[in-house]
Amino acid sequence: MPSAINTARVFCVALLLIVAGAAPGQDPDPPLRIAVIGLVHGHVEGVLWAARDRDDLEIVGVYDPSPELFEKFSAEYRLAGDLYFDDLGAMLDATEPEAASVMTSTAGHLAAVQACAPRGIHMLVEKPLAFDTTEAERMGDLARAHGVHLLTNYETSWYASVRTAARLARETGPINRAVFRHGHKGPIEIGCAPEFLEWLTDPVENGGGAITDFGCYGANIMTWLMDNRLPDTVLAAASTLKPDLYTQVDDDATIVLTYGPINEPGLPPAPGATAVIQASWAWTHDNKDADLHTLGGSYHAQKWDTLTTRPPDGERSSRPVDERPWYMADEWSYLRALVRGECDVDPLSSLENSLIVARILDAARESVRTGRAIRLRD
Repeated sequence: MPSAINTARVFCVALLLIVAGAAPGQDPDPPLRIAVIGLVHGHVEGVLWAARDRDDLEIVGVYDPSPELFEKFSAEYRLAGDLYFDDLGAMLDATEPEAASVMTSTAGHLAAVQACAPRGIHMLVEKPLAFDTTEAERMGDLARAHGVHLLTNYETSWYASVRTAARLARETGPINRAVFRHGHKGPIEIGCAPEFLEWLTDPVENGGGAITDFGCYGANIMTWLMDNRLPDTVLAAASTLKPDLYTQVDDDATIVLTYGPINEPGLPPAPGATAVIQASWAWTHDNKDADLHTLGGSYHAQKWDTLTTRPPDGERSSRPVDERPWYMADEWSYLRALVRGECDVDPLSSLENSLIVARILDAARESVRTGRAIRLRD
């Protein structure tokens, strides 16, 4: 009799697995199979740590031209030697990942997309997608042609403070002014690894210094707040305040975005807006702040869950933040949920947003070069 009961139990479990889309003996909710493309971005340790300590991610392959760099990470993050490839195409063909974490220089993103998109592999690249409009559009065309997600990871996307501030500002808005302050003491000063510094301070590989590294945050958030609308003009100034440390790129930049009022048929009318983006490697502290202003109030979002509000002529006070959906806990939860069809693309990481950010960064660099405002909309 016990054997009959056990047989029935096995049959029921198998039936449930089949109904759920998994064959008997197969995990109905397996980890996301992810490839790591490049090891030179300082944020690469985030995906290595997550895959080591979580059961919902599995690194199936790692590509980087440098075997020495792979060795550097392999011991700490328990990376088996057979995960390493020095040929990107061979790695993707051998491992067949569902998604890729792209940890190259910013200029290296295009090659990663050219390899992944035709193979149907979704991608999460570190911010920004690009600093060059033409390259960004080529990447966008490839992603759309092959039906894959091409996402950009900004740390501020995971801040409940930013999302709550945006909701409150829209309720008392429209937003007519925003100020963004992003950056830190500088990549050399905070001890970034040599392989990270090598490209981060290279004007070809990074497109600039702080202007791209931290200017992209304000461009990303403001583009989201303006519903993926291009700014009318982009005006930028950049300086090197520490020329003994940063010999080739800027370490301090200010970008001003202007948006004219909307009075177009079929669109709700809206007043104009201005955004000031302060991007620097010369702050005295880590800085990721956003101030959103409307006629009905001001909202100051700091890192993660710190938010204060201020009504007109009133005092500033702290405010609790909105709870985030489970899949917005971090970039890897989000990527896995999106690839598995459990959530929609978040607008802050979307391709549409990233293409506009690339145009803003490209215009900002041109504004610095020419000393004039660059017009993006007539």
